[in-house]
Amino acid sequence: MKSFYAGLTILALALPASAHDLGFAGLLSSNNKEELDELTLSVGQPIADGPLMLKSGTAYEIEIVSDGTGELALEGAGFFRAIWINEIVINGLEIRPLGVDSVEFDDAGTMEIEFIAIKPGRYELRQPGSTGDGQRVEIVIQ
Repeated sequence: MKSFYAGLTILALALPASAHDLGFAGLLSSNNKEELDELTLSVGQPIADGPLMLKSGTAYEIEIVSDGTGELALEGAGFFRAIWINEIVINGLEIRPLGVDSVEFDDAGTMEIEFIAIKPGRYELRQPGSTGDGQRVEIVIQ
């Protein structure tokens, strides 16, 4: 009987890989994610060229790059609560958070955020304490 359960365990562990090999894909598979233009954090430079237009129910991946010219952050609690974050990757380390209010770079580096847009509306990410339009990016979820 133990070998029967051991066989079932091996089969259960093998199914996700087998299903993926057969072309079955979930919402977060690489085939279903849209890559957004990267956001750039640099002292005195705009974060983005224009607003980000997203669709509710769609998976996205975005890179946030800091050039290290200053200790820079992005805050946007409203936006982070309107999405479901699958993971944040920093230096190859994956973080799976329950929630985020802001992200901050002390040095140069890249952060990748993989998420699903959920709640339609207008949001923004901005550098804390800044007032210039270039230090914010508008995000619209349709």
